[in-house]
Amino acid sequence: MDVELYVYDLSKGLARMYSLPLTGTQIDAIYHTSLVLNGVEYYFGQGIQTSIPGSTHHGQPMEKLHLGKTELPIDVIEEYLQSLAEIYSPESYDLFLHNCNNFTQDLAMFTLGTGIPEHIQNLPQTFLNTPFGQMMKPQIESALRGVTQGTGSGAPAPAPRAPAATAPPAPVTQGTVRMASSLAQVQQHLAAAANSCAVIFFTSATCPPCKVVYPTYDELAEEAGPRAVLIKVDISAAMDVSMKYSVRATPTFMTFLKGQKLDQWSGANPAQLRGNVRLLLEMAHPTHPHRRLHLPSLQRAISNYVTYKKVPPLDKLVQKLQPHHEDPRLLSILAFLKHRTSSSPAADTALPADLPSFATYLQTTSRALPVENQFALVDLTRLLFLDPRVSGYFAAEEPSHDTLLTIFAPSASLSSCPYPLRIVMLQLACNLFTSPLYPHHFTSSPAGKTLLQTLLHLTTSSLLDSHTNLRVVAASLAYNLAAHNHNARFASNPDPLTEEHQVELTASLVEAISHEEESQEALHGLLFALGLLVYEAASDSAVLDLCNAMGIAETVVGKRSVAAVSKESLIREVGEELLGKGL
Repeated sequence: MDVELYVYDLSKGLARMYSLPLTGTQIDAIYHTSLVLNGVEYYFGQGIQTSIPGSTHHGQPMEKLHLGKTELPIDVIEEYLQSLAEIYSPESYDLFLHNCNNFTQDLAMFTLGTGIPEHIQNLPQTFLNTPFGQMMKPQIESALRGVTQGTGSGAPAPAPRAPAATAPPAPVTQGTVRMASSLAQVQQHLAAAANSCAVIFFTSATCPPCKVVYPTYDELAEEAGPRAVLIKVDISAAMDVSMKYSVRATPTFMTFLKGQKLDQWSGANPAQLRGNVRLLLEMAHPTHPHRRLHLPSLQRAISNYVTYKKVPPLDKLVQKLQPHHEDPRLLSILAFLKHRTSSSPAADTALPADLPSFATYLQTTSRALPVENQFALVDLTRLLFLDPRVSGYFAAEEPSHDTLLTIFAPSASLSSCPYPLRIVMLQLACNLFTSPLYPHHFTSSPAGKTLLQTLLHLTTSSLLDSHTNLRVVAASLAYNLAAHNHNARFASNPDPLTEEHQVELTASLVEAISHEEESQEALHGLLFALGLLVYEAASDSAVLDLCNAMGIAETVVGKRSVAAVSKESLIREVGEELLGKGL
């Protein structure tokens, strides 16, 4: 957000003409300053006031200085301004010691970390250091008070904000209070909560009781997260909002459910506020029965995906790529991998310059290599995708979208796909989750959706393989896919996997669980993936119907009688709790 300093000359040029003969010091102007950001001019006169830029009683500025860009969201800046209200009150104004330039200096330091020009800051002291300045101080204060603070008695209502059409939308950040300074912004926030719920906190800068409940309101916003929109409006600055909702007293609270007004009350009572907001959340988002169960593995966001990091002898892998093993693009990638796997931290290794062209090398070489040697190329790609910068690059760059489809092409005919190639394809698929961009890519582009369908086919067809290691890696990929879907659901976002995808994956997991009697590691991955798909699924979902129809709860609990897997901890959590009590 750009921050501009507006500089006005209150003397209208007279200071430049007469300062030298009167004071013995050249003074170019009597400066009044303000800061403009987010389409609003902020200045200090009769308290902190706002205006459409350039529309104050001072006329047009003599100079506009671009001070820089601030990364602070406007709601944080508005909170800071509210904290300054008592310091920069109408009664505290002093032309020489506590004026508009002190205010803009403080606001500039907060938003940018740098102040306004020194010659503006130092002007009052420069003037007072002269004998004429000391003599004329009382008369000048009296003469300029009306000019600097505006006309009228008492603290006037703030000048109108910039029109909603010219001001950018208020920032929307989940888990924080959203500040609104106009009716348009309030309506924008309410529209975002049309399918959930919202609270408006009507406050004002001169309301001490309001500050009592500020911490509680902030805590409730964090607690609600994406499930609700909590808005704060200063009605002394946003008069169009107070008129629309007929609010005159602060603090006042108003709640909305599914776009309709539900309740309204006044008073600074933290306990009442907390109780009413939590009741609203329960009405908008009824607690899922699964949340009442003891499921520590599932009642959380999943932060770690399974990845495969083992580094094989690179020189031996390269020999399998003949006659393509001396391609400069490959040699560049090999140098990067060797440096990355031997350095610490690995992220300090600069990405190779040949990375964009390596996608072409992967496609052409994959088609040219005999199928029994293709595992070497896929394994090198697996190592490369351990770096989230690489997986992010391949997900973001459109020319690279078809590269992985080419690499995974042999999985379409698994009967003729050798075991080494299948297992490294599964491991590479797990390593796609090192970057959040690839899971997002699965549902955001046609190529991504095709890739997701390919990975699901690779997973479901490998879960019943006779090779134990292959089943373990397939269970890991199933876990990653289910965890990605679970995290979105846990955050109250739409499921990334379609219901058809979830049913396909669930059916394969159920069948694999029923057959798994050798590997506790494989069973752990299968149960975890199934639990993530089932947890908080809608009561009428096809996934729950499938689990009920196949009697999976009894199957899971029955694994206790199989010696090789009987000690698996998820048998109780998924079999007895989630599937036994939650279906």
